[in-house]
Order: sequence, then C-alpha cells, then structure tokens
Amino acid sequence: MILNRLTALRKGKRWSLQYTADRLGIAKSTYAGYESGHRRPSLETINLLAGLYETSTDYILGRVDYPVFQSGNATESNQVMELTDFPNMELAVDGTSLSEEEMIQFIAFIRSKRELEVNRNKQNEATRHCAEI
Repeated sequence: MILNRLTALRKGKRWSLQYTADRLGIAKSTYAGYESGHRRPSLETINLLAGLYETSTDYILGRVDYPVFQSGNATESNQVMELTDFPNMELAVDGTSLSEEEMIQFIAFIRSKRELEVNRNKQNEATRHCAEI
C-alpha cells in the first residue's frame, strides 16, 4: 500500500482526519496510523477506503499508478487525474516550476472562476425568465 495515496486522496476531498475516520466508523488515531504507516488496514477497510474515495483498491494498494474514479459502482471509461492526487507532480509556467503555494492558488482560481460562471448562468437564466413573463 502506498501511504501517500491515502493522504492525497483525503486531502483531495478536503477532509480532515477526524471527518474521514468518522465516515469509516473508526477512531481518528486508527486512521492516522494508516496514513503514517504505523497501522495496516484490513482488507475490509481497504475496500471501504476505495468506496469512500471513489477509487480502486488496486490504486490504494499501489498496484496501479493512476486512480480510477468510480461513479456509483461502474468505473468511468475516462480516467480523471486530479492535481491534488499527485503531490509529486511538477507543473511549470514559462519554464519556471510552480511552488506548492502557487499550485494551491491555481486550484483556488479555477474553482472561483467556475463558481462565477455558474452564478452568471443562473443570473442570465433568471433574466431570460423575467423577460418571457
């Protein structure tokens, strides 16, 4: 099992150790032990983790290099790679690598931009609806 993957998956969901442990029905210290390598999860727990993180047990166990995100019980045909799932990934702009802080800002920017677009679409739809009345 690749320990960094549990941490990356949890952080990708923006979940705290406590929140994750609560979702699994275990103590925070138990889950923290899984991430630190001081404890080994049972096969049942690995299966629960895969379901919780919507990925495969093979990814959690380190048998495949990329997470296969699942929608319900069916695996999506297209693999989606989250930046937050690959802490060792390096991105560069104009030949200069982005720092961790710049990557966090980049992700925050994209999320804000998407939220603005959703709000604009809602506003435009409301305006059109009023015009039809």
